[in-house]
Amino acid sequence: MDLKLYYQKIREIQAKIGEPHAVVVSNETQDGGKAGQKTEVSAALAAKMIVEGTAQLANADDARAFRQAMAETKRAADEADAATKMQVTLVPTADLSRLRGAARPGKEPV
Repeated sequence: MDLKLYYQKIREIQAKIGEPHAVVVSNETQDGGKAGQKTEVSAALAAKMIVEGTAQLANADDARAFRQAMAETKRAADEADAATKMQVTLVPTADLSRLRGAARPGKEPV
């Protein structure tokens, strides 16, 4: 293998990607890699995977759909995380008494 040519191809493909991160679709490999798995990786890693034949660049529609799905998954996870948190506020006794008095109509706070 000519290393100079290998790294030249990686640099060329990375320049063609043109964005810091790219969505790639995996190819089936002899060591057990599954075909069709989408993932977002750095442009440098995407170029390396393409040159090695383990992945191909996803088309614009697939990349957009993948990123939207990941954003929705993150939003759902953030909502689930927020639902498990409990907020506690400490209120001094004097303030609590004043708030209770203000909540009762017709009574003046003490």
